[in-house]
Amino acid sequence: MVKGLRKTNKNPPILSHEFIIQNHADIVSCVAMIFVVGIMIKVTSPFASIFIALQHNTTYPETAEEVLLYAPGIKDWAAVFFYSLIVVVVHAIFQEYVLDKISKKLHLSKSKLAVFNNSGQLAVFYLLSVLWGFDIIMKERFLPEISRLWSEYPAPMIFVTKLYFIIQLAYSLHELPELYFQRVKREEYLGKAAYSVAGLVLVSIPYFMRFNRLLVCLLVLHHISELIFHVSQLIQTVDKDEKLTKASTLVATALRFIARLGSIVISVFTLWYGLALSEQKELNIQDGYYNIPVIRLSMLGGILLLQLYLIFNLISDEISRSKEDVAYLPTPKSKSKKEKSKKNKKNHDESDLPEVDQNTNKTLRLKQKTK
Repeated sequence: MVKGLRKTNKNPPILSHEFIIQNHADIVSCVAMIFVVGIMIKVTSPFASIFIALQHNTTYPETAEEVLLYAPGIKDWAAVFFYSLIVVVVHAIFQEYVLDKISKKLHLSKSKLAVFNNSGQLAVFYLLSVLWGFDIIMKERFLPEISRLWSEYPAPMIFVTKLYFIIQLAYSLHELPELYFQRVKREEYLGKAAYSVAGLVLVSIPYFMRFNRLLVCLLVLHHISELIFHVSQLIQTVDKDEKLTKASTLVATALRFIARLGSIVISVFTLWYGLALSEQKELNIQDGYYNIPVIRLSMLGGILLLQLYLIFNLISDEISRSKEDVAYLPTPKSKSKKEKSKKNKKNHDESDLPEVDQNTNKTLRLKQKTK
């Protein structure tokens, strides 16, 4: 993983690949500081505020007690870019001061170290996302009142909800430069880059189409399953005796399957039943109204295909894992062959002895049998 803050005795040439990788956290933090300083200057403040402050405010409260409400818009990509820089810096700090210190004490192999670093980073992100998303669900009262998932469409967002989506998009965006900082192999680069781009697209489409309440619930379900999965991965790297490995893997698999089914149920209720009660036939992009049959059913079909694809991958992974476990189990034939080889070896050794010793061995065995 990222070693951005680690100081080494080597001094690579400035602007070389090794220099950028070793010092990428400092470089990115300097770029972020340019925007922070720019917001303090009167001339550059309007431009810098687009990157730091949340845009597309739909309310202008006269008192401090009134709540600010926001809508998605094109300027949000500037905030996504800025906060992706912050995520890169936080990623490097957490890697250097937490994960690296723990991994040194564990003395892991290279393969286990890569899994430990990757799962450690993702487990922390998913834990914070679950707590943050669950807090939004409780504040917006989605859990006791499920009808709020489709009522008041297109509903504006509070500050905490919009910042939550900005951070989700920023984290997916920051994974692309992290592939370079982590020195990912060329054969693995395209797969991981496609995974990051897919996460960016799958979050941005419902966000900009204002299906935000449904998106929060789907992200919380997905993050809970991924959190348990990466915790089980961490347990596998640490658990040398494999006492908790099977139990953690079983729990992670069950929760991932439940999360997929829960996402299907919530999506069908919201997109097929709930939003159909207030749908219109005409698209109104200016007002942010996308609740028309074509878009709504297309989104539902996309979610169902995605969940079925994830279930298929989950089942195929479990089948391959079970085959590997069976391959490592010793077969009874191999045991009998070993016993036969031992007996033959013993008989061969006795045949090398003189006749007197062979007779004495036979008499001793007969005495042991009679006893």
